[in-house]
Parts: sequence; structure tokens; C-alpha cells
Amino acid sequence: MPYRAPVTEFSFLMDKIVNFSAVQETERFAEASTDMVHAVLTEAAKLSDEVMAPLQRAGDLTPARLENGVVRASPGFAEGYRAIAEGGWVAITADPEHGGMGLPLTVATAVNEMMAGACLSLQLNPLLTQGQIEALEHHADDAMKALYLPKLISGEWTGTMNLTEPQAGSDVGALSSKAEERGDGTYAITGQKIYISWGDTDFADNVCHLVLARLPGAPAGTRGISLFMVPKYIPDADGNPGVANSLKVVSLEHKMGLHGSPTCVMSYEGATGWIVGAPGGGMKAMFTMMNNARLGVGGQGVGAAEGAYQHALAFANERKQGKSPEGTIIGHADVRRMLATMKAEIFAARAIELDCALSIDMGRAAPAPEWQARAAFLTPIAKAFGTDIGCAVADMGVQVHGGMGYVEESGAAQYYRDVRVTAIYEGTNGIQAMDMVGRKLMDGGDAAYGLIDEIEAGVEAAKASQPELANAIWEAAASLRETTEWLVAQEMTARFATAVPYLRAFARVLGGHYHLRAALADPGGARARLATFYITRLLPEHVGLLAHVRAGDAALMAITPDDLAA
Repeated sequence: MPYRAPVTEFSFLMDKIVNFSAVQETERFAEASTDMVHAVLTEAAKLSDEVMAPLQRAGDLTPARLENGVVRASPGFAEGYRAIAEGGWVAITADPEHGGMGLPLTVATAVNEMMAGACLSLQLNPLLTQGQIEALEHHADDAMKALYLPKLISGEWTGTMNLTEPQAGSDVGALSSKAEERGDGTYAITGQKIYISWGDTDFADNVCHLVLARLPGAPAGTRGISLFMVPKYIPDADGNPGVANSLKVVSLEHKMGLHGSPTCVMSYEGATGWIVGAPGGGMKAMFTMMNNARLGVGGQGVGAAEGAYQHALAFANERKQGKSPEGTIIGHADVRRMLATMKAEIFAARAIELDCALSIDMGRAAPAPEWQARAAFLTPIAKAFGTDIGCAVADMGVQVHGGMGYVEESGAAQYYRDVRVTAIYEGTNGIQAMDMVGRKLMDGGDAAYGLIDEIEAGVEAAKASQPELANAIWEAAASLRETTEWLVAQEMTARFATAVPYLRAFARVLGGHYHLRAALADPGGARARLATFYITRLLPEHVGLLAHVRAGDAALMAITPDDLAA
């Protein structure tokens, strides 16, 4: 499938929209100059376009398979992964002490999104390893870091996360996997895990599993969960893969999409593991990896949307049907509407994604509670909105193709089938919204109000040159503030009942804010026209969403299970 990584778009967003210069001005990231970042993005784009994009269809048509207990990757994936690893792309944010690049997460987020747009099935593998690297950097002891981090960073070994069990999905505290201390510093890990992405592969020397399990006598729920490193092969005295561990892939899931990415049912049968962090600290350590993954998954949604958009745009420019000034269907008003919607939505979701990454960078480089709170508040929005937009844009891409979109040979349907799971894994989008109105509003709304203050300041700067667009954003921000004030005063049941529309409304208004900045940077140009389209046609959705929020939970919870069955 043709794909061209949007390097120019990332450069514009970093320069004009999310103020990446603030990251560059910190001591930690002072070496991330504009020239260096552009060079990194250009090289990543080359890899995405020339190496990964040609693997997109191969992974779909020839899925990963389980053969004699070993997962065999799709054709070309081994070579593609090798190019990723040898280019250092697994290690883009990792600590240079162990061989990483040490670049800002903002840059890594752009790189990961480009790779996801090229081949989501393959990109998921290094994304998981990056999350494991971060978890080990924060929670592992020095010996474990010295053994595992260089191998993971080089790409010789890959990493996974093992949370879910048949009876314990979103309710992680219900897990039953157990860990028993052996007295020699190791633990025997026993249990079954499901939905383990890239739980095995034939192109890495070792696969390192971070597994949640419960020690004997540990309290029920999440407080009693610990985290363990359980490798496929137990490292020998020299740190090389030794004997096989007592674990296996039981089966691969037959999925709607992402066929090139094996999703494994894993069985641990007294497997040897080493504890990561303190006993009972498993969820804290795993959340380090999960929060990294949530932003990354939001970027996967945006990347898939970009791929679907490019695919649809190319088709619309070529497909002759009916009469139009352009001679192709791109001249038809409804096709133009769909393509403009796709492009405008991608810009908004990408800006949220990069702003979230920038906030994380600032929270690390110039530690301040306000940056950390901003990052925490933006993370569920980036994940949920990015993946919702991925699904919506991919679906619209099928529609642009018309009947050909429903025919697998066109490739349009694959984008939708592949991206659909992103709204589910790493915490469903409903859970993201509940986190946002629950834990993220426990500050009384301070982080939310801080973002709304930024939006209103942007409006003030735009009133002179873009009065109509600025006024629309101002009204939306005022409504969002009033609804946030109302929501903060509600009990948790009411918050949860309206969480999804609140998150969506917040994202809508943020999208308008970023588009307004783009209009200021390109007065009278293509970006200003796209901003006008978003602000006049898509932003008004926030009115209905906020009305949904203010309706509370009473009418919803009054609907009984019997009513739903009637």
C-alpha cells in the first residue's frame, strides 16, 4: 500500500502548535536541536515508507502462525524488525547509559506514529519493548537493568506485558496467577495469560515477559499483585539465552485484524521469574509501562488514520465516476466532505498526542507538578480520542472507496480491521474516560481548568485576526468550563455515566484550539481553510456532548436490564 510519512506535518506541529522549543530549552534535552530532530524524523520516515509500508498487506494476507510451539512471523517481518532494531528505533527514548538515544518522548511519539501508519502489526512489537524498557528503568534493581536493558535496547530481545487472564480483564485485581519464592532469589510463576501481543516470535533471541502474579498470603485485589520478569530463555552466566523456561504459547487468537501481530494465550508452569520492584508493587510498576503504552496506542490510532486517509485520497483522485470539474470523485461534495473531515480530525488528534508527549517530557526534564498533572490529564484524551478518530477515519476511508472499500483487494478495509482493537486494548476508551473524570478530577478540576485557561489565552491572541473562529472557540471553552465545574460537584456514579461524552467534548474543544493556532500560522492558506472547516462543522458537536454530560446519570440508570431485553 502506498504510504508517505507526514514529516512536514510533525515539523509544523512541533514548531507552531505545541511549542516543542520549551523541551529543547531544558538541560536534559538540549541536544535535541531542530536540525537533529528533523534528521531523525526524516530517517524514520524513510524506514516507514520503504521498509515497513510494503509489509502491511503481507501481514494481513499471511498471518503469524504457531508451528511446533514457536510463533512464525509473517513474510518480511523479520527483515523489517531487523531494520528497526539496527536503526536504533527501539531505543529512541531509552537511557544512553544502557545504549539508548535519550531523545524526548515527543520525538519518539512522532516516529512511532509514522511506523504505525506504515505497518501497525509490526510497529506494535517495538512499542511494547519500549514500554518494558521504561518500566525496568524505573523499577528494576541494578542487576536486572544491567542484564536486560542493553539487550532490549539493541532489539536483540523483545518485551511483552502480561496482565489479562480469562476471568480478569479490566478487573486486573481478580487475577489468579501465583508466584512462589524458591529461596534462591527466583520465583516459580504459574498461571495462564491471554491476549498477549507478540507473546513469541522467531526473529528475536529472547522474549522477555513482565508478568503480574500474586505471592502467597498477599491481600486480595490490586494491592496484592507483584510484577515478575519471566524470560522465554533463562540467561546463562554470561547473560546469553540459556535453557528454555517453563512457559509456552498455547494458541494464537483468530482476530478481526492485526493478523501480522500474534496475540498469544500464554501458559506459565512453574516458570522461573525474578521480582521487579517491591512485593505488592506490581501495579505501580506495570502502570509505568501501561501509561507509556496508552499514549503509544493513541498514536497507533492516529497513524492508522493517516494511512487510511492517504489510501482514500489516492483513490478519490483516480476514481472516475459521474461528472465533476476535477474529472474524479474528489470533485463530489460529499467525498470532499469526508476527506476534509478525515484530515481535520487527524490534525486535532495528532496535536493532542504530541502535546501530551511534550507535557511528559517537561514533567521529566523540568519537574513541576503542573506539567505532570497536565500530562496525566491529557493521557486518557490522547488514547481515547486518538483511537476513536482512528476507527472513524478508517471507516470513512472505506466509504470513500464505495463498493471497492468493501472488497478486500482494495486494502481499505484492512485499516479499519487493524485499528479497531486500539479502542479496546491498553484500557478500553470507556475506562480512559472514567479515569479522566475520576482520578484526574480528584484535584478539583485544576488540571482541566489549566488547559481551558490555555485555550482562552489562545483565543485572546487570535481575536484581532480571526474573530469569527476565535469567538466560536471562546464560547466552546466557556461551556466546557461550566460543565467541568458541574461535573466536579457530582458523585462518582454521575461522573462515570457521562464520562465518555465529557472526554469527547474536551477533545473537540482542544482540537479547535490547535486548529485556531494553525490558522494564525497560515493566514489565508490551506491550514486556515481546514481550521475553518473544523471549527464551523466539527466543533459544534461539543454542544450535544456537553448536554449529554449535564443530563447526569438518573435517566440512564433508570433503564433496567429488563428494559434492555424488551
